Amino acid sequence: MKSGNQVREKMSREKPRRANLPPVQENINKLEKVISDGNSYGAQQMYKSISTRYVSAQRCAEALDLLHSGACLQLKHGEVTCGSELAVMFVDALVKGKIPCDPEIVDRIRKIYKLFPQIPVPSNFAVEDDVQELTEALGAAKTRLQSCYSFLKAAIKWSAEFGADKNGDPQLHTMLAEYIYSESPEMDMAKVSYHFVRGNNLKKFATTLVNFMSKCYPGEDDIAIARAILMYLSMGNLQDASSLMEELKKQVQAQELEFPVSDLIQFINLLLLTLEKETLPLFNALRVKYKPSIDREPAFNELVCDIAEKFYGMQRRNPFQDMFGDMLKVSDLSN
Repeated sequence: MKSGNQVREKMSREKPRRANLPPVQENINKLEKVISDGNSYGAQQMYKSISTRYVSAQRCAEALDLLHSGACLQLKHGEVTCGSELAVMFVDALVKGKIPCDPEIVDRIRKIYKLFPQIPVPSNFAVEDDVQELTEALGAAKTRLQSCYSFLKAAIKWSAEFGADKNGDPQLHTMLAEYIYSESPEMDMAKVSYHFVRGNNLKKFATTLVNFMSKCYPGEDDIAIARAILMYLSMGNLQDASSLMEELKKQVQAQELEFPVSDLIQFINLLLLTLEKETLPLFNALRVKYKPSIDREPAFNELVCDIAEKFYGMQRRNPFQDMFGDMLKVSDLSN
């Protein structure tokens, strides 16, 4: 068992170590040189250990400066994995420091985001020798996407906890939607739309959808449009749902393209008109008439149920309650 003197001696040795951390700019300059000399891995370990010491010393602002600088430098030098790791640590430091979400911090996050490489994924190849090259390119694209995705998802979660918007900062959602669309080797429009409807750039969303329509398989264009509109409506956002449809039609006309014509699009147009008039009987009639179109995408039924709840206060039916009710009916009949 340690005596009081031994504990005090240990504390006296540790205290100067915490207090003697140099101004952060000294470490930033030192680590810049390490990276410039080509030792990205060595610099990475130093960024992680030194930033942890600043956080432990409750010098959160300096830890943020160091991690931000490190993430940007590693990404500038093409070290995506290292850069994204420091970017995630930057967000972790925001959470530990309980730093509120404000425009200045969002700008710092955007600066890191802009440094993630955006490299078009090759869509075709002519000879067998290109197969390995294509495989490597797809692997690199997946790494880039996952790295940026992890960073921005963490940032969105932080902004939801320490910002005004419970869904997370709209600017961060827009960044993530753009990066998923531009960099994903396997296009996931559901995920792209999820973040755009929580974002703040409706015109960019429309442009992305029109671009997708120009290169997707037949039958995917109307589903992408319907999904986007239904997602807005499921959040109770009729204004942006209507504005997106108008913007889509405007952009399609300006580019002399054909707007999809299908029962699903007809359902969406009628649904928008119905919700503006708040007509529940017509809403129910649309659900019945266009059920085959709604059933084309498994998620659409869930979205329509959310819309019914948001606009008409219709509670979802619990399948377990229905099953229990059926069991009671059977029991009554047998008695």
